[in-house]
Amino acid sequence: MGVDRKWLFTLFSAALLSLMVLLMSSFSAFSSPKAFPSLVQHGSHYPPAFAYFISGGHQDKDRILRLLLAVYHPRNRYLLHLGKDARDEERKALVAATRAVPAIRAFGNVDVVGKADYVTYLGSSNVAITLRAAAIMLKLDSGWNWFITLSARDYPLITQDDLSHVFSSVRRDLNFIEHTGDLGWKESDRFQPIVVDPGLYLARKSQIFQATEKRATPNAFKIFTGSPWVILSRPFLEFCIFGWDNLPRTLLMYFTNVKLSQEGYFHSVICNAPEFKNTTVNGNLRYIVWDDPPKMEPLFLNASAYNQMVESGAAFARQFQFNNPVLDMIDEKILHRGSHRATPGVWCTGRRSWWADPCSQWGDVNIVKPGPQAKKLQGSVSNLLDGWNSQTNQCR
Repeated sequence: MGVDRKWLFTLFSAALLSLMVLLMSSFSAFSSPKAFPSLVQHGSHYPPAFAYFISGGHQDKDRILRLLLAVYHPRNRYLLHLGKDARDEERKALVAATRAVPAIRAFGNVDVVGKADYVTYLGSSNVAITLRAAAIMLKLDSGWNWFITLSARDYPLITQDDLSHVFSSVRRDLNFIEHTGDLGWKESDRFQPIVVDPGLYLARKSQIFQATEKRATPNAFKIFTGSPWVILSRPFLEFCIFGWDNLPRTLLMYFTNVKLSQEGYFHSVICNAPEFKNTTVNGNLRYIVWDDPPKMEPLFLNASAYNQMVESGAAFARQFQFNNPVLDMIDEKILHRGSHRATPGVWCTGRRSWWADPCSQWGDVNIVKPGPQAKKLQGSVSNLLDGWNSQTNQCR
């Protein structure tokens, strides 16, 4: 009997010790990221990198964090902007939340705007905010190739490996910007009225106000209009920011008094600049559904639109209500992303489990592995490039 008990005690002790070692190794993999981040390489021989500007307002902290994790990749750069209407506590909480992500902490490629501006749809404040964001990105990082604007109500339909893979075959001076020179009713409603945006000079948020008289449509340059959601190349933004030609500044002065300047500023600059007007691909790779007739904002998307979104070949979709169940569907079926975790890519080498984040450890971040959605995005980009090659979607 004593021998049996001794044998059972030894067996139990060995089993307990093995279990403790297993648990300690699992938690170690969960909590301890790689000590030194993999070296990020940029250049024509490596996948392209993207600079994301993600903006939102009061109570959008959780939206922005979720969107950031959905589009995160160590090769990219991210600038987050919570509008001036958000409390400082929200901004500090957003900073703390980003720093709690092991990969973000190690690669240091996410920044939050400290001195925020008001985010308004009408007026010229949004153009000023976007130009500021582009200037910050140009100063912080010399490696990114395209600048992407997203709002807290947007969400990706592809992984970053998909996006980098597809854009690896795209000329890096091309700009994906939906545009037209046919102003139609917008000429008298959007461009001839003279408006003033108090957000440019008042400390409090105020509505724009409009002058009683209108002004003539310019003839020194041609106005173009289109979607405010763009994917702009680094060379074009350097032209807008550094302005070796006076055109970007001239148009900025004009669009300061336009009702919806973000729907015309970049479009007009690029289509009036001889060195860039032939780099415009007429599409923004967004899935958006409008009411009929269209209103100021698109319809909110839900689960009923999931199949159409997936098959659209778009890179991003908008707009979504906070934590709508369709976002969970996208996370699960497309991004394969767990709650409060970055979208896993081939760079994530940690153990995948309910308690361990696979992206808390990483390998070579310069390798991308596209998934099923990449083929759909490739089809959309190829169709747009076919139009660009035939000059049917360039500035006119």
